[in-house]
Amino acid sequence: MPQLAPSILYADDAIIVADKPAGLLSQPARGEDRQDCLETRVQALYGDALLAHRLDMATSGLILLARGAEMLRRMNAAFAQRIVGKRYVASVHGHVASDAGDIDLPLAADPDNNPRQIVDRLNGRRALTRYRVVARHGEGCNAVSRVELEPVTGRTHQLRVHLMSLGHPILGDVLYAPPESTVQHARMHLHAAAIAFIHPQRRVAMTFDSAVPF
Repeated sequence: MPQLAPSILYADDAIIVADKPAGLLSQPARGEDRQDCLETRVQALYGDALLAHRLDMATSGLILLARGAEMLRRMNAAFAQRIVGKRYVASVHGHVASDAGDIDLPLAADPDNNPRQIVDRLNGRRALTRYRVVARHGEGCNAVSRVELEPVTGRTHQLRVHLMSLGHPILGDVLYAPPESTVQHARMHLHAAAIAFIHPQRRVAMTFDSAVPF
């Protein structure tokens, strides 16, 4: 199957902003059948493109790439200093009781079930997510909430595990939602809808948005 050209929202000599579809890896993984990914597709257009952060394969939305090692170093520093703002949108099972709040639960790898993550209050790394409910609809087993999410930290599967820990797994999440959820929903309903940062070269504020596809 031929590789599709990635959706590029912005590109200059320092950075690239791309919109990743659900089901595409962010970067190559182990195995010959797992080499097709957003990074290599962008590199076919911009040979010096390097991924500055990742999205889970099942998550769609905005990804930032740097042009060359120096721009990557600057963007890595910005992520480490938590001065890159990210906003996600998710649809979850059930009606979330509070209109807004923080989920502050430490996370660690599940030693018995890779690649799942678990809440581990003893050995986990701190993980903090801020959320806001923007809509609720349906009743009973069909109840759904749409939430906006701001990950303050960037742990593996952080948003997915934090929402599951509230009792509201993301629709279509094959790892953390009930099996019937993946039967009802063709994809996981999690989308990286906005990203804001300081341009690593020109030092101006930049913001990009992506329409939620579900």
